[in-house]
Amino acid sequence: MQIVTLKVNGESISVPVEDNWSLLRVLREELALTGTKEGCGMGECGACTVLLDGVPINSCLVLAREMDGREIRTIEGEAPQGELSNLQQAFLDNGAIQCGFCTAGMLMSARGLLMRNPDPTEEEVTEAICGNLCRCTGYKPIVAAVLDAATREKQHGR
Repeated sequence: MQIVTLKVNGESISVPVEDNWSLLRVLREELALTGTKEGCGMGECGACTVLLDGVPINSCLVLAREMDGREIRTIEGEAPQGELSNLQQAFLDNGAIQCGFCTAGMLMSARGLLMRNPDPTEEEVTEAICGNLCRCTGYKPIVAAVLDAATREKQHGR
């Protein structure tokens, strides 16, 4: 076991980890950040997407022991004061949430896109979320929500 220090949602946290623990396991089981979901456990579904130093990654594929000193943002960091972000509100307003299982990962992929490109095209949104599977929405409401959020954030800030 080794101690790893992470910056999670803006807070520095030291946590003991085993060599084979994934970042997903540490987030959910050690830090009780259960918004990040485990779907396939093989990096295929995107349900476990978080931001690693601002870049969307599948947390099920990353070893926690390799995250020392890195910055992690989970879905819990999207609304730190409990008020929905523009992105979360756009998902609600556009019907982009149905069963909700993919939502956290989808939001984190979308946030990563909006951080690097605040004015994406429909094609760029589609590409940014291509690693996130959704069985309910047909993706059109999700793409519309991300484009809506981009507009909201240009007008009102995050």
